[in-house]
Amino acid sequence: MRISVKKLATAVSASVALMAAGQASAEIQIGIAGPMTGPVAQYGDMQFSGARMAIKRINENGGVMGEKLVGVEYDDVCDPKQAVTVANSLVNDGVRFVVGHLCSSSTQPASDIYEDEGVLMITPASTNPDITDRGYELVFRTIGLDSMQGPVAGNFIASQNPERVAIIHDKQQYGEGIATAVRDTLKEKGVDIAMFEGITAGAKDFSSLISKLKQADVDYVYYGGYHPELGLILRQAKQAGLDAQFMGPEGVGNKDINTIAGDAAEGLLVTLPPSFDQKSENQDLVKAFEDAGEDPTGPFVLTSYTAVQLIADGIEKADSTDPFDVAEALRSGSFDTPIGTVQYDKKGDLKSFDFVVYRWHSDGTKTPVK
Repeated sequence: MRISVKKLATAVSASVALMAAGQASAEIQIGIAGPMTGPVAQYGDMQFSGARMAIKRINENGGVMGEKLVGVEYDDVCDPKQAVTVANSLVNDGVRFVVGHLCSSSTQPASDIYEDEGVLMITPASTNPDITDRGYELVFRTIGLDSMQGPVAGNFIASQNPERVAIIHDKQQYGEGIATAVRDTLKEKGVDIAMFEGITAGAKDFSSLISKLKQADVDYVYYGGYHPELGLILRQAKQAGLDAQFMGPEGVGNKDINTIAGDAAEGLLVTLPPSFDQKSENQDLVKAFEDAGEDPTGPFVLTSYTAVQLIADGIEKADSTDPFDVAEALRSGSFDTPIGTVQYDKKGDLKSFDFVVYRWHSDGTKTPVK
């Protein structure tokens, strides 16, 4: 087995942390790091719900190597600075496995710390390719990349033969990243891009933006970012009489967009992971969520469940709780999970992942676009 200097150093530091914390008992801690508060806490609810359920069910089936899983929860507010604070706290607490973070802009700086400190991280929601492009050993995902999702959206838009397309983003790592992927796909298809422009996350008044969209005479608007801003844009665009088809990524596919946008959310197009809760093989798991009063339908619920399961399966396969051994086991294995068969490439990215175009409705439901 390969033992690097870095691995030896992090193993020693982890052992010291565990002894200092008095954690010699038979348990394996799994950190769950994501937004419990803040504007996108609704997505954090999905993440925590999925991870908690996985921990519960795995423990009910005997745990992992005879040890119980214990979830340790951290709120990063989807803020990069807070994510760094959370990552350092998690390391100091002696946690060696993490499900998180959720927002790409939080995941990237946190993952720098985890890699340096020997902590294995699986993000169930961060799609920006930069996170895994750095060649880290301990960083994985249970969701596809912007480079997968962007072409799905771009190719769909191109197939609708739009006359003029505007691409708007929130100037953050996730939003601008997915918007850029869509723009590049549309350029390859020869689609006229009238605007590529950023807005300020947290802004409330988009009248100036909507005036520009009307002046540009666009018939399609793609938005890269999260639902709070797009909900306001949709509502204000309808009030201003802008007649354009809006589309966005999984970051806008949240029922709370209906609260913000009202009936202006009707007909919004969204790229999302497949509805894993509809798979026949997941119906026992879906029932477990429903019996617990939890909603299994959110895009990050079962990706988070799967992240915990993969940590457990990786530990079992490696016959070790050393994060480096588990990482090697994950890269070399094939795992049956609620999101399908998981296999990883060298970067820690899924070898395959599908995104689906859905039409969003004003009651918060969605239907796949054929």
